[in-house]
Amino acid sequence: MFGKESQSTETSFSDQWPAELPPETVGSLDVTVVVPVQSDEAEVRQVLQALGDELDRAKRSWEIFFVFDGVQGAAWEKAEELRKEFGKRVRTIVFKNAFGESVCLSAAVEKALGRIIVTSPQYVQVDPIELGDMLDEIDKGADFVAPWRHPRVDPVLNRLQSVLFNWVIRLIIGMSFHDLNCYFRAIRREVLEDVVIYGDMYRFLPVIAYRRGYRVVEVKVRHLQEWGRAGFFGIGVYIRRLLDILAVMFLTKFTLKPLRFFGTLGGVITFSGTCLGFYLGAVKMLYGRGVAGDPLLLIAVLLIVLGVQIVGFGLVGEIIIFSQARNLKEYRIERIWE
Repeated sequence: MFGKESQSTETSFSDQWPAELPPETVGSLDVTVVVPVQSDEAEVRQVLQALGDELDRAKRSWEIFFVFDGVQGAAWEKAEELRKEFGKRVRTIVFKNAFGESVCLSAAVEKALGRIIVTSPQYVQVDPIELGDMLDEIDKGADFVAPWRHPRVDPVLNRLQSVLFNWVIRLIIGMSFHDLNCYFRAIRREVLEDVVIYGDMYRFLPVIAYRRGYRVVEVKVRHLQEWGRAGFFGIGVYIRRLLDILAVMFLTKFTLKPLRFFGTLGGVITFSGTCLGFYLGAVKMLYGRGVAGDPLLLIAVLLIVLGVQIVGFGLVGEIIIFSQARNLKEYRIERIWE
């Protein structure tokens, strides 16, 4: 399933396992693999064996974190077997309730020892041999390696929705990412220590990291399989995705310049209300028609008031940013030559 170079037996995998780990200090390992587990059918052993073989082949020290997001059952029992079998190499975190991938990643990074964080789905989604190329990009200077599953193997309808989603992101945010829905990523530890993620912002990590000044590289990877629902999702899912895109657009473009966003939005609304008011005034003067009870007058006044209020929000935001400017840092220095 993984290709000739990625195949290995379970016996050889155990035989190659180092007896001892380096000292438990941050950065003492090359790689920490983080796997959010959200189903009791998660392929924890397959993921560990597939990625473990590749990391051993690349002669990199590593550990793996299984973060159980409100899930136990069969997957938990398998992870416990792995933990007894491989000792400190396998670490687990358990949440009583489900909090999502963002919280899973944040919790694992706090305890991780690796200099590089590799995030993986709970199944072998991408050919593990691609991990070597992704880590090579990190070694060449990339801070974040985002995958692009090509060619895709999931249903056509799902592929079309993914293409549309990523096209909308490129259109609104102005970045050329092709596959933000793939969570098989390689990230320098300092990126995750610097970037705050919450809610569904996990999927937009490449965008946020890029806007923070980190070097983000996209590489094509071989797609093996895809879990999840096929076909159309509920209308609520599409609304949430659109709101997430708008949130990312605001956070990456207007966080330190709120008046540009609120001023533009409020200006358009105020201008619309003003134009409507002039239209009603022209009707009154030219045709003598009364506008006192016209619903359009109420709409015009409402638009003007609403627009002014929105501009006011932007001004308040600018005052806050100005007063806190000394504590804010929008840029990141990669290197200083002297």
